[in-house]
Amino acid sequence: MAAAAAIKSDVLSGVPEGLDALAIGEIAAAKQKEAGGKAPVLLHVVRDDRRVEALKAALSFFAPELRVMRFPAWDCVPYDRISPNSEIVAERLDTLARLAAAERKGPTIVIATVNSILQRLPSRAFLKRSLKTLAPQQRIDMTELGRLLDRAGFSRTGTVIEHGEYAVRGGIIDVFPPGRTRPLRLDFFGDTLEHIKQFDPETQRTDRAINRLTLIPTSEIALDEAAIKRFRAGYVAEFGAVTSADQLYEAVSAGQRVPGMEHWLPLMHEGLETLFDYLPGVDVSFDHLVGEAVKDRLEQIEEHFEARKTGMETQTFGAPPYKPLPPDRLYITPAEWPRLLEGRRVRQMSPF
Repeated sequence: MAAAAAIKSDVLSGVPEGLDALAIGEIAAAKQKEAGGKAPVLLHVVRDDRRVEALKAALSFFAPELRVMRFPAWDCVPYDRISPNSEIVAERLDTLARLAAAERKGPTIVIATVNSILQRLPSRAFLKRSLKTLAPQQRIDMTELGRLLDRAGFSRTGTVIEHGEYAVRGGIIDVFPPGRTRPLRLDFFGDTLEHIKQFDPETQRTDRAINRLTLIPTSEIALDEAAIKRFRAGYVAEFGAVTSADQLYEAVSAGQRVPGMEHWLPLMHEGLETLFDYLPGVDVSFDHLVGEAVKDRLEQIEEHFEARKTGMETQTFGAPPYKPLPPDRLYITPAEWPRLLEGRRVRQMSPF
């Protein structure tokens, strides 16, 4: 890919996979020394999910002082009819919220995959607006909190077990927000939040008290009135007049979440950003052969788009026609890729 060839980078030779963690640790230490002790943030892009886990394990050995933040890609193919897994979305939003808040707890490395780095994302402004801080003795209306959770993408259930779920029983709201290893129980007396406690989803027993909770959205779409209005206007502008047979348009217009709606993410936001926007000016390093993986991924995205575009007027196995947004609305383009790396220190790992 011509765009990848235009990237200026330093090649770190003789760094096979496994030893790259040692190199990253040394880079972080050098950056911290240059900054007079200020904790640095680095971005490393790996080829795939398997490499994320391998690098994280190696970093725990070679550079245990580095805080690792993972940024996974959606686990569905481009232009899919299904939504990404809720656990994956929870981890993505937790990472983005921490980056948007500029939370620094020592030297940090963000590990992204080729698939995740190429996706456009909800903006930092959207994440900051979506955060809700709660603390014991705070006054808040339970009904309004339930509406907030609905808008933030939480699913109301009878019993909370997984990330992104909440339940209401009398004066209690159970919720499992992103960034938490266990769900939380919010105990109200009237409009006063009396206690926040962690609980075991299997036994439902509470244990540790929480002094402060920041609720992070569990969906990359806040389905409020403004988002619905933007979607309706953008959908008609992109695809023309719609009929009642358009199930996606009708469902979103009614404020209903539907499987796969994330693939129309740009229509529900004022603007999207990239992971590079969340990490302004940070050093970037790449796995060996990331350039080839970027090229392959962009070609795959284009192929999926063309396939959807070709079958746009055709029902498939009873499913309504799929109206795909152009790839540049959802993904970084080949021309953008080198521009996003300009002004950054870029390092390419090589085993040779």
